Amino acid sequence: MAVIEKFLGQRVEIPEDRNYHAKQGLWAKTEGDAMVFGFTQPALVLAGGVNDLDWLVDENSSVRQGQDVVFVITGKIQYIDTPLQGIISFNPEIKRNLSLALEDPYGKGWLFSIVPDTEMAAAGRDSVDAQNYEEFLKGSEGFKNPEGLKGGVSGICKAVYSGIREQKI
Repeated sequence: MAVIEKFLGQRVEIPEDRNYHAKQGLWAKTEGDAMVFGFTQPALVLAGGVNDLDWLVDENSSVRQGQDVVFVITGKIQYIDTPLQGIISFNPEIKRNLSLALEDPYGKGWLFSIVPDTEMAAAGRDSVDAQNYEEFLKGSEGFKNPEGLKGGVSGICKAVYSGIREQKI
């Protein structure tokens, strides 16, 4: 397991037994004839957690690659699309208990699974391994601000936060 000790002020893990869809912050793991997907711990830290989510398609429906299937409210609004085509199933527990995403992101906090229409090897070709996902994260705010300082590390953010702090309202 890859561990980043200081990622936006937190310790995050990246299991090596799965693949990653870096841009969406999803992990993928084969379980039987299905590919299971969930949020990575670094993605959850960057997003500030999950405040709400909803499914955009019906359970056991056929989805195409790139189709939006989950609507998520974090610090912003996100649409999660499917990395592959097939029949989708959702984790009913995650909607009842959103904290599972943070408490157990690589276990009970999974989002959805897909039984792909293609071979499993073809289904995972757009993903990266743990080492390449960690490399991808090096360009993120989590690495640029390892201590998790308020206002981030950019000069503009610091100026805005400093200006707000000095205002007399």
